[in-house]
Amino acid sequence: MTVEEIKVGKPLNAPWIKRYNSRLVSANDAVKIIKSNDKIIIQPGCAAPSELINAMVRRKDDLRDVEIYHILVVGDLPYVQPGMEKHFKHKAFFIGANSRASVAEGRSEFIPIFLSEVTMLFKRGVIQADVALVQVSPPDEHGFCSFGIDVGNIKTPAEKAKCVIAQVNPQMPRALGNSFIHVNKIDYIVEVDEPLKELPQVDPEASQEVLAVYDKIGQFVAGMIEDGSTLQMGIGAIPDAVLKYLHSKNDLGVHTEMFADGLIQLVEEGVVNGEKKTLHPGKIIAGFVLGTRRAFNFINNNPIFEFHPQEYVNDPFLISKNNQMVAINSAIEIDLTGQVCADSIGTKFYSGIGGQVDFIRGAAHSEGGKPIIALPSSTKDLKFSRIVPTLKPGAGVVTSRGDVHYVVTEYGAVNLFGKSVQERARSLIEISHPQFRDELIEFAKKHYYI
Repeated sequence: MTVEEIKVGKPLNAPWIKRYNSRLVSANDAVKIIKSNDKIIIQPGCAAPSELINAMVRRKDDLRDVEIYHILVVGDLPYVQPGMEKHFKHKAFFIGANSRASVAEGRSEFIPIFLSEVTMLFKRGVIQADVALVQVSPPDEHGFCSFGIDVGNIKTPAEKAKCVIAQVNPQMPRALGNSFIHVNKIDYIVEVDEPLKELPQVDPEASQEVLAVYDKIGQFVAGMIEDGSTLQMGIGAIPDAVLKYLHSKNDLGVHTEMFADGLIQLVEEGVVNGEKKTLHPGKIIAGFVLGTRRAFNFINNNPIFEFHPQEYVNDPFLISKNNQMVAINSAIEIDLTGQVCADSIGTKFYSGIGGQVDFIRGAAHSEGGKPIIALPSSTKDLKFSRIVPTLKPGAGVVTSRGDVHYVVTEYGAVNLFGKSVQERARSLIEISHPQFRDELIEFAKKHYYI
């Protein structure tokens, strides 16, 4: 429903409508509020407000040392390109393909942090945001706009920002839950009507051999999921492979930082109904959506969904209140003691901590919970094992050896919880790629792991 539609048949003298109209400006005029040295928080993911971002970048010659904060944004990041570093400094809570080179070359900076604590930085005033750039749905008849497909990473920072500039887009769905901002809280309104960014699920370049590996991992993980479990999973080949084998399950629930297209069919079939959930029964709890228009349409005004700020969704103590919580996360490599690297390749930062530790710890403390790290046993070209004697020099430990429970590859699943280093090494070698087992065994013997 657009503002014009609301005005028809509604009180034309509603105070919020007058305020809305008084705050309407062009994108170019709205971003004039941004000054040199300001700290800017941008709504990330598929919800990034492109019109506002582009207008800000067009002002680059007027700006110096503007700090821009956000996690992964889908699409172009014009402020990280060479030549922009005097004007803008991106500080990434999570690195995507569009910012990887900028971080590696020093034009952007990486902030390692649990996803549950990103929004806490703003809530506690560790970062004082001067301006929040957001994209929201048109207001409802009461003047409330929804943050739509990314609530979790922006609602709290926007509430704490000194100034909020909102791109109001009728193509932004109305997500339900703790997901709204009132027109009164928006300082500048820029109306646009444009498609949202999309992030498709499938890697079209994946070979049949690689897909077969993911499929086998999916079978093993799905076999560990019992009826009545609550799931956390993301986007990508492994989650898709798991979902493929869940159609015969019953009464599954979802509590996840991110909702993606892959879960839609299970909801429509009634496999995911949340009826056995012990926290928010009957509801899918999520922070944001990464996916395609199909997912955006599916969450629109859908009462099965409750979107919340990330400090709530990813709180390990809240996650643990879901009985039979199954957290499925991946890794770049894991060593024979169980240390998981998921954010870097050696000293090269690749992605981020994200919500992996939040959900691993939450599932570990859940009654009947299963924290799972799932990864292929080797790189796609079979040149390197992903179960390694030691992590690469400089590699970051995202999930510690003390946090790791289940590890799954295409060769099986093992549980490291309560196991000695020697027992862990033997178990991980059993699910490693056969091509690398001899060298893993040799290392393990040399260091008295076996």
